[in-house]
Formats: sequence, C-alpha cells, structure tokens
Amino acid sequence: MELTSKGYCIGGQQVEKIAEEFGLPLYLYDAQKIVGQYNRLLKSFPNTNIKIKYAAKSLTNLSILSLLKNEGAGLDVVSIEEAKLGLIAGFKPEDILFTPNCVAFEEVEEGVKLGITLNIDNISILEHFGDKYGNTVPCCIRINPHISAGGHSKIQVGHIDSKFGISIFQLPHIKRVVKANDIKVRGLHMHSGSDILDSEVFIRAAQVLFDVAREFQDLEVIDLGSGFKVAYQENDVTTNVEDLGKKLGKVFEAFCKEYGKELELWFEPGKFITSEAGCLLVKTNVIKQTPSAVFVGVDSGMNHLLRPMMYDAYHDIVNISNPKGTQRIYTVVGYICETDTFGWDRKLNEVREGDILAIKNAGSYGFSMSSNYNSRLKPAEVLVVNNQAKLIRKRETIEDLTRNQINIF
Repeated sequence: MELTSKGYCIGGQQVEKIAEEFGLPLYLYDAQKIVGQYNRLLKSFPNTNIKIKYAAKSLTNLSILSLLKNEGAGLDVVSIEEAKLGLIAGFKPEDILFTPNCVAFEEVEEGVKLGITLNIDNISILEHFGDKYGNTVPCCIRINPHISAGGHSKIQVGHIDSKFGISIFQLPHIKRVVKANDIKVRGLHMHSGSDILDSEVFIRAAQVLFDVAREFQDLEVIDLGSGFKVAYQENDVTTNVEDLGKKLGKVFEAFCKEYGKELELWFEPGKFITSEAGCLLVKTNVIKQTPSAVFVGVDSGMNHLLRPMMYDAYHDIVNISNPKGTQRIYTVVGYICETDTFGWDRKLNEVREGDILAIKNAGSYGFSMSSNYNSRLKPAEVLVVNNQAKLIRKRETIEDLTRNQINIF
C-alpha cells in the first residue's frame, strides 16, 4: 500500500474505493507483493537446489494458495484440513509437506492415504509409523535443535521446553527406531521460531542439522523451516535474505559435497510471503475522550486480528480517509468486550468518526486466526491482482453463524 496523489492505493486501485465497494471491516491483499516476496527468496539462493513450501497456516484462502502454486511453490501444512485445502487449490500430493503436532495417529494415516509427505516430530509416532509402514512410505523427521532464535517467547519453538520436534539429544533413540523398523528417512527438518534477524542463527541451525544428517545415508532434503523477520513499522530491521542466501548457500554446497550428493534445501515461509501484502481495513465508530487518553473505537477487534493481544505484536496503523490531516495521539481499540487494543498512543492523522483506518502487516495470521467471539461475523477478503480488486471470500452472515447450531427447545 502506498500513498499517491489519488490517496492510498494497492496495485493501482484506491483503497477507499475498494472499501466502498466491498464494505468494512475488510481484509485486503496485494498479489504483486506476495509474488514478489516469493521470488525474492527464491532468487536469494541462485546456485542452490531450493524449494519453497509456503506455510499455509499463515493465510489459507484458496486464491492465495493457488496464486503461489502457480508460481511454483510447494506447501507446508500442519493439519489434515490444510492438506485437503492445498489439494483443492491444485497442489500435487508430492508437493505437500505435512508436519502435525500432537495429533492422533489416524490423522497421520489419512495423510499417507492422501499421498503427502509426513514430517514426524514425536518418537512414539515415529515408532507407530515405522511399525505400520516400514520402508514402504518415506518420511521426514523434525529435530528440535535447542537453539533460541530470540524475540517473543511465544514465537520461538526451538528451545528445550518446546513441544515441537524430537530433541537433538534423543538422536540415538531416533536411530534405533529407524533401524528397527527399516524406516526410509527422506529428509530432516527443523524450525527455530519466528523473527530471526541474524543469518548466523540459520547457519548454526543448519550445522546442527548437518551433524544429524551424517547419521543417515539416503537423505534427499534438508528443511530449515522459516523465521524470516519482516518490517512491522517504518525503518524496522528485517532479515536480509540476500545475505542469508549468499552465506548459507556456500555452507550448504560444502555439506552436499561432503555428503556425496546434491540435496534439496527447503524453506517454509509464511509471514515473509504474505504479512506485508495484507492489511485490515476498519471503520471508526466512535472517538472517546477520557482524562488520560483519546480512544478510536473501530468496527473490528481481537476476533479479526488476534496478534496484538496474543503476541504484543506491533501493527502500523494509518488513517486512509485523512492522509494530510494534523497528527494527534490516539489509542485504537476494538468493539469486543475485552481489552482488545490494536495500538497504544499512536500518532495518526486526525481521526474522525467514519474514517477508514488500515492496520498494516495483517496478511499473515490475521484472518486465519480470526474467530466469532462475541458472535461477531468474520470479514470479507479481497485480493488486488492484475490491477483489479477481486472478492476471494464473502463476508459472513448471521446464517453462517447459526448454520451448524441445533436449538433443541
């Protein structure tokens, strides 16, 4: 989204006109930005056999999935439902990696039936998998490297107390299970967390995985997950993926030579691809002044965008309707019966009742984490593609809210 002489625009389309056409609140995405981020990461590793598996959980809309599939992306899914959405969107089963966590074995079996690749992060599941499938169904194994990526504790998943992955210290046990059941291990995987700035963190994680890989003879894949940091506000420090590609590419090439074959290097970005491409458009319902603050109350809340409340995440907010107004200090809050604050003490161009605000960086873990809390309805989703605004999800109605309810009285 950029400010032009015509106001704020995405893909040449005026944001205010899009809001007028489709109504508010509204999730709005930029297809050009999504494709650009995908290709930026791909081009950062020019001499590496790299595959990008888009993390579906960040934004699962079928149009977004199909857009990335058409660009050549694979898919990373964490539930059987996400896997099925991927298949509906046109992904081939062999292009889907399924990394379940704490699921029943029946879900693993369903994944095998669909023909997707299983990535196993629990020794008991690995034993069960090996006992049932032996070497007939290849799999990947997720390792917990016990490397802290820094940042908010809720988005770091490679530490020693994490529920994700099999501990690096359990490698002897993993090897015994693999050998006893003749399991064909296709790849090794790890994911340290989100908002990783330093290329050295990825390289340290890679070295840990290389050490594990030396214990397995027939690997095809090394998967380093994701965790690239994006910009949440102006001048924010982000992951330099070009620098990462240069440094990690050399390290990976050297390992492949030592290993004796060219392996594929996989990444599973979600936020990196879609976060900056999306915003949540909301309407100002009220301006409420108290002795200590001026609140802007909008027609949305934590039911539509949970990240500020769950992760203390910062999302830049701009007044679409008054781009040249005098700047004042506001606290932007939602309409949910909770403390659902989008931003404290924000400097915004003067906000008036009826003004449209854009909450930026909402393309990832926005709609996908939304709910019907307070019996509020979920917003529509619109994608700007080829300079046209296209509806990709209808706004919910009260009929959607009651569709599966049964009144027994």
